[in-house]
Amino acid sequence: MEQGYLIDSNAAIDFLAGKYDLPGQSFMNKVVNDTPVLSIISKIEILGFTCPENVYSILEGFIGESVVVPLTDAIVEKTIEIRKKTKVKLPDAIIAATCLSSDLILITRNINDFKNIPDLDYY
Repeated sequence: MEQGYLIDSNAAIDFLAGKYDLPGQSFMNKVVNDTPVLSIISKIEILGFTCPENVYSILEGFIGESVVVPLTDAIVEKTIEIRKKTKVKLPDAIIAATCLSSDLILITRNINDFKNIPDLDYY
């Protein structure tokens, strides 16, 4: 069974803007073509991004084609556990808890935000 991925907001925005190098863009194309998975926090962050209407339409389309994982009791409990053990910001803790609760690997451009979270796999 192939491992699933959860795409962080910054990684999604950079992918849509074509900011990755060729190997990175190829990897992201594969992940996105296999149905992108996002945390509800990433949906809020992405659609809360101030941008021109044509760019917003692209972001909205991306969200519409994605699986958005809602907050569940398991994710909330895992978030509380992460926050008690680390000094991670609440949105990052929710994203990490979503990965850990769903057995997903996080794709992020901000590894420093997540490096202190035990058992979290990121790329």
